[in-house]
Amino acid sequence: MITSASNPRLKLVRKLGLRRQREKLGLFAAEGEDLVAAALEGGWELEFALVDAERLPSLELPQAEPVAPELLAAVSRLGHSPRVIGVFRARRPERARPELGLELWQVRDPGNVGTLARAADAFGAYLALSEGSADPFGPKALRASTGSIFRVPLGEFSPNGCVALLSHGAPPLAELDPSLSRFVLGAEREGLPDEVVAACAATATIPLVGRTESLNVAMAGTIALYDWRKSHGAR
Repeated sequence: MITSASNPRLKLVRKLGLRRQREKLGLFAAEGEDLVAAALEGGWELEFALVDAERLPSLELPQAEPVAPELLAAVSRLGHSPRVIGVFRARRPERARPELGLELWQVRDPGNVGTLARAADAFGAYLALSEGSADPFGPKALRASTGSIFRVPLGEFSPNGCVALLSHGAPPLAELDPSLSRFVLGAEREGLPDEVVAACAATATIPLVGRTESLNVAMAGTIALYDWRKSHGAR
């Protein structure tokens, strides 16, 4: 059992709280039974797991090592001691990319990225992120995705042939050519730059009837996916 705060595995989990360390090491940490189970079911490779010595998880984890609860709590980003922290390799399992998808341009809020991963999972879509977007494997994004990030196909950002979803000044989403199934979204405040909009095949907006000027990017992306599924007769 790990009883020292200087244990190398505990030190590594601390490092993985930083994006630059995740990218450098090619690893990320998932906290809690639900996230670890989702990663395993999604085919992500487990490097090792740390488990609460006094509250062992129900998961079968051959690489698991028990840790004193107070030490596990000290490296957790949850503010309490999780039953398990899994450290996974960031190598993505191969998945076929569906026709429906979200392309995110510099969406920097990890909560929005995680929520959009959850929406993509719910409606059978892929998720692609540009440079400058939040890391989908950071602690906040992972929690917001509730494990969906481990199931959705992930790709590289490419606006060509997509629909630029704008706050104003574009045709309503309902009038969109139904053959277009990939949506580009930017952060609510900054929106999309002209060059990204120009690379898209069309533009669209979600009509609003209230006084609010725009929708949060996670809300807008979810509506776009739902609208496309609804227009194609999907349940």
